[in-house]
Amino acid sequence: MKPPLSEAIQDYLKGIYKLQSGGGRVTITAVAREQGVSAASASAMVKKLAALDLIEREPYRGARLTDAGERVAIEVIRHHRLLELYLAQTLGLHVDDVHDEADRLEHVISEELEARIDRALGYPTHGPHGDPIPDANLEWPGARRA
Repeated sequence: MKPPLSEAIQDYLKGIYKLQSGGGRVTITAVAREQGVSAASASAMVKKLAALDLIEREPYRGARLTDAGERVAIEVIRHHRLLELYLAQTLGLHVDDVHDEADRLEHVISEELEARIDRALGYPTHGPHGDPIPDANLEWPGARRA
C-alpha cells in the first residue's frame, strides 16, 4: 500500500489540473505563479511529481498530468466541492467562507466520509459556487459514460 500523498503534492496536482484545463502543457512559471512559490520550488516539485509518475515533463516544453495524477487532482477537487456544499447547506456557513475551510479539510477527508457527505447531500452535481462536482467514479456531470 502506498503512503498518502502530502498536502503539497495534492495542491500542486490540483493546480496543474486547473492550469492544463486550458489545453496543453503547463510551464514551471505558470505552476510557480499558481502555487505562489518561486520557480525553483515549483521546478523541484515538478521533478518530484515526475518521479512519482504523476506528471510527465519535457524540459523546455512543460508538463502535464499522467492519468494517475489527473485522478488524484479530480479526487481532491471532488473533496473540496463536496465539503464546500456540506459546510454551506448543512452547517450554515456563509458561501463566502466555505472555500478556505474546504481547502484545509480536503486533504484529510476519508473515502467513507466523502461517500456519506455525498449521500447526505443527495449526490449533488454542483457546489455552492456553481462549480461541477465529479461523481464517485471521478466523472464530471454530463460526461459520457463508456
